[in-house]
Amino acid sequence: MILSGRDAAAIASAARQIQAGGLVGFPTETVYGLGADASSDQAVAGIFAAKGRPADHPLIVHVADPAQVHDYASAVPDFAQRLIEAFWPGPLTLILPRKTGVAAAAAGGQDSVGLRCPAHPVAQAFLKACATGVAGPSANRFGRVSPTTAAHVAQELGDDLLVLDGGPCAVGIESAIVDCTRGRPVLLRPGLLTRAELELACGQTLLNPEDIQQTAPRASGTLDSHYAPNAKVRLMSAKALQTALDLLGSESASIAVYARSSLLSTAPDLRMRRMPDAAQAAAQELFAVLREFDGQGVELIWIETPPMSADWDGVRDRLQRAAA
Repeated sequence: MILSGRDAAAIASAARQIQAGGLVGFPTETVYGLGADASSDQAVAGIFAAKGRPADHPLIVHVADPAQVHDYASAVPDFAQRLIEAFWPGPLTLILPRKTGVAAAAAGGQDSVGLRCPAHPVAQAFLKACATGVAGPSANRFGRVSPTTAAHVAQELGDDLLVLDGGPCAVGIESAIVDCTRGRPVLLRPGLLTRAELELACGQTLLNPEDIQQTAPRASGTLDSHYAPNAKVRLMSAKALQTALDLLGSESASIAVYARSSLLSTAPDLRMRRMPDAAQAAAQELFAVLREFDGQGVELIWIETPPMSADWDGVRDRLQRAAA
């Protein structure tokens, strides 16, 4: 059941569903989430069941106000506080030490917890009405393409789920994740925010997980294989793509191509879609394009490898996992 996120009655109904231990699909600026009361282990178990997600794979807890970080985190390092002040509300998740006795199921049993304060106005209104933190992974089957519209959520999880419609997501890929539990900031997942922006805000160099001897906490969306459509994804350079198309010739093929470069092909059934030149525009449409190709029944999706510049890190990360 899709309800307008601009309707105060719909927001109130969704909040009651959360408070009663149910599930709600809700929009954020990144992707749509599947929410449950983070304080209820039983409610959170409903998320894992609906998604087919392993119960030890942690969820992100969404809060309406940055001050709520202290409801869940036992400590907030100075560099993490600077990140909060710079980017919350916004597309950034912080992994922080978890307070004993709170959000244990949402944290996948770990002593750390992922927290985010989303900027989407419908998410803000929803979270304030819930009056509790809302555990919310992407509203899709585990490992599959994330939803960026309310219709995507209904397609994934069925019409019985209450979904607040906030329109297409403006960012289109999940938040960046910075681990703040190991004394230095560690980038676990890139997103719209670039490494340079995050480093400038927190005043420290962001490390990679392999730079530190300690084991990184498990975090959402960091498995090698993730964000995958039904079709097989292959990343190629523009030259390799054109060579593959030349070899294909005029043969009929169930293939889709998503590329920034101008490519030529005589294959009659080929679906071709131009990737935007700007990383932010490509991120915004990426998951919708993959879903569109799946809807057309293609078996292969050939994608031009994104540039190696920092602004493309988030898109490149999602595509590499989709192709893993």
